[in-house]
Order: sequence, then C-alpha cells, then structure tokens
Amino acid sequence: MRILICGGGTGGHVYPALAVVAELQRQGFSREQLLWVGTRGQMEEELVPRAGLNLETIPGGPIVGVPVWTTLMNGMKLATGYLQAESILGRYRPDAILMTGGYVNVPVGLAARRRHIPMSIFLPDVEPGSAIRFISKLTDNVACTTDGSRQFLPESEVVVTGYPVRADVRAALELSKAEALAQFDLAEGRRTLFVFGGSRGARTINRALNAILPELLADYQVIHISGTLDWAEVEQQAAALPAGLQAYYRAYPYLHERMGAAFRAADLVLARAGASMLGEGPAFGLPAVLVPYPYAWRYQKVNADYLADRGAGIRLNDEDMGEQLGHLLLNLLGDEKQLATMSAAARALDIPDAPARIAQVLVDLAGGKQA
Repeated sequence: MRILICGGGTGGHVYPALAVVAELQRQGFSREQLLWVGTRGQMEEELVPRAGLNLETIPGGPIVGVPVWTTLMNGMKLATGYLQAESILGRYRPDAILMTGGYVNVPVGLAARRRHIPMSIFLPDVEPGSAIRFISKLTDNVACTTDGSRQFLPESEVVVTGYPVRADVRAALELSKAEALAQFDLAEGRRTLFVFGGSRGARTINRALNAILPELLADYQVIHISGTLDWAEVEQQAAALPAGLQAYYRAYPYLHERMGAAFRAADLVLARAGASMLGEGPAFGLPAVLVPYPYAWRYQKVNADYLADRGAGIRLNDEDMGEQLGHLLLNLLGDEKQLATMSAAARALDIPDAPARIAQVLVDLAGGKQA
C-alpha cells in the first residue's frame, strides 16, 4: 500500500500531517510506502526530510487576493504543477491521498481525480474556507477536527477524527507540572500563563501583554513566545523589568522541542484561535483566552466561539485587548474554581487517537489492505 501526503506552506498544514505520518510509520509503513508532495520553496522542504520522508515539490502560489501580474505568474506555476503532479502520480501510483492544505492541493487534487485515486482532506478549523470547500468536491471525505464542522459540510462527507497533535508534544503529558516548569527554570507556587501567537508572533498580543506585565508578575508567572518579528522589542522589554519580576518571566522568540512542556506547565493560555488550539488546548485540558486574528477570514472567530460555547475558552476581540486583557487575565488566574471548570470542559473535547483515526481513513480508502 502506498500513501501520498499532500500539503504545506504553513505549520498548520505541515505539523498535523507529520503527526499522521508518524502514526503510519508506527503501524509499519516503510519510507518507500509514504511520499510527501509539497510546494517548492516552502517550509516542508526542511521539515519533511527531517522526519525521514521522501519529498517531491511542485511549483505553486496564490491566485486570489494578489496583483493581476502575480495571478498570471502563479496561474502558470499551477499549470506546470499540474503536469508535474500527473508525472508524480503516474510514477508513484498511490493507493490513497491525504491533503492538509496549501497551494499544492489543487494541482495534485485535479490530477488524482482524473486518475480516480481516493482522497481525503483534513479540515483543521471548524469552518472550511473556500479552498477546502473546492478541494472537498474532489475528495471522498473530509477528516474534521470537530463535530462543529457538520453544519458547514454535507453529512456524507464528514468523518470526525479530531486534531492530530504531534506525538512529541502530547508526550509532555507524562511530565508532572513541576517537571515541566523546571524546564523553564520556574517552580510551583504561582499559577502560570502561557502566551503565544504563532511562529511569526502576534504583535497586538505582545504589546497588550507588555502593558500589563508588571501587574501580572506581581502574583503570577509567564511563559511568552513572542514570535520572531517582535523578538528584539520583547527581549529589550524583558531586560527592563525589575530584577524581582524577571524571575517570573520567560520570553522566547520560538519554542521547538519544549512546546509540549510549555503547555504542561501552564494553568491558562492566551493565544490566537488558530486550528492548533482546537487540538493542543484540549489535549492538555487548558483553559484559553482566545484572540482571533482580525485581518483575515473569520475562521479564527468560529474556532474561538466553538471552544467558548463549550466552556473551554473565552473569546476576546483584538480591538478590546487594551481595555479588557489585564482585568480578564487577573480574574481568571485568581479564580481556581473557574479554571478547573474550564479545564474539565477542554479535556472533554480531546480526541487523543486522532492520528490513528486519520490513518484508518486512509487505509479504508485504499481498500483496507495492510501495510
């Protein structure tokens, strides 16, 4: 049996697929039975080979929301990508394909449809965007993170699998809270706030946090991933804190191996409402204050509302942070009962076997043959 993984461009497209690949490898799939097709020049060129996978890339780029000349150039790239996808599928002859998003999905999806290769696409967010809606017309089903997606897709297409949290992140659940805190040179005795906004960061979150940091650090401790864009500013602000407060503040541009430990160490999360929060927050039973990114399509608002409606989070709009963030965080961190209630609600949403569920979807599409 051969499985082809198709996705890339952002961590949201790559990391869930890597979690599924790790599960397939655990089930006995060899390097020769797995192939990843990504977009040339994107992050998968580094991450996929590091995971021990064969990778092929094809050209691609956005054709919507860009200047006319860029649309024409990228249209040519996609046409070339389609021809290359046809060649790859002809040589590799996969039994099933998993798509996780990115420019590469369109040429590969069209080529696979012409060849009648069964496909599934993973929907990380609650509501599908226009790209996934289009691709889903080519696929056999949609592997959905939550049951909330049923309202946006035909029932016959939906398979609720959960969000595939990477095994190295979920492994941090085996740490005690004290062990997780020790990885950041912090100790028990103070509640811990974990703040992050993605690999590039979230400037409005960083600046709103900085404005209230002295007040927070008087009683609590903070692990803060600023992202790379604001790191110089955040590093300077951290150095300017009084020595007595610096002991309770840990700032980083980005975390790699210790991301799971940061989740395990935390009592509360402040973050954007990207798809990963639908998986990682519940996995660690973490209450969350979710600030949807305001300058994009509404999917983060829908994600935040999904968690808030189920008692696992609180949605705070970006424009309201300056006025409300400090009061909200201090109230939550000081309310043990509410934190416990939200934690239980988050944990109830966890689907720990999501990678295995998606792997089974692929095996079923391929005809149930064993690796």
